[in-house]
Amino acid sequence: MDLVSDRLLYLVALAFYAAATGWAVRLWRRGFVRDDWWCYGLLAGGFLPNTAALLTRGFSLDKCPVTNLFEAVMFISFAVVLCHLVIGIWPRLRFLCALAAPLLLGLGLFGIQPGLDQPAPEIGVSKGIVSLHAALVLLAYGTFGLSAVAAGLYLVQERNLKFDKVRAVMSRLPSIQKLERVVTQSVAVGWVLLSAGLSLTVVLVRQSGSDLVRGDPKVIWSIVVWIAYAVLLVMRWQRGWGTRPLAWGALGSFTFVMLTFWGTNILSPAHH
Repeated sequence: MDLVSDRLLYLVALAFYAAATGWAVRLWRRGFVRDDWWCYGLLAGGFLPNTAALLTRGFSLDKCPVTNLFEAVMFISFAVVLCHLVIGIWPRLRFLCALAAPLLLGLGLFGIQPGLDQPAPEIGVSKGIVSLHAALVLLAYGTFGLSAVAAGLYLVQERNLKFDKVRAVMSRLPSIQKLERVVTQSVAVGWVLLSAGLSLTVVLVRQSGSDLVRGDPKVIWSIVVWIAYAVLLVMRWQRGWGTRPLAWGALGSFTFVMLTFWGTNILSPAHH
């Protein structure tokens, strides 16, 4: 199967994500007062061709398919959907999918732009280590995406409790306590995954015998992101931050990641 099939499979997944976004808009307008499986089911439908596209590309490359921006988008989409399908098993958490759908659609529309799917050069290091490094880092970003979605819902539910208690009671949104746990735990899990992925950079540098990472924009950016999420966790657990500032921090941090990930990747000699 050639590489065009990978893109076609991902386009099919993107069509499901677009449909899920449409249903998500309906759920928002109704205030999440109905337990509607459609958004969850459409994301599940997109997950299958998304996974097939990753597997097809991975078998063709004989390694984890994260060698360019298009593949990174496919992998992040896969991680985000997987997280939401798992937590969506619980009905009170299922409506996290309604905020994930637009994120997946936006990622996909960016990923299919011409010029992002270019073959990566050989860098003379273990494919296994490179694949594990990329997979851990991208899974971390997917988990941070989950924290941002949960943070958004937390802020919505908090506002409802303050200004529209009837709507908050009637809403099918998860309880504010559950959303608080999801935000905190997903930030913590994402930070651990990111730490593990970044630690493999030392191994890659030693194998390649190159000093490309010194002053590399992507490496500096990754350290900044790692510090930002570490600060959120420290402020939460050591300084007694409430959930509201943590939610805004998780939402703002992930917005920063999504707005700058692609540019730093292109500017990075070690990653481009």
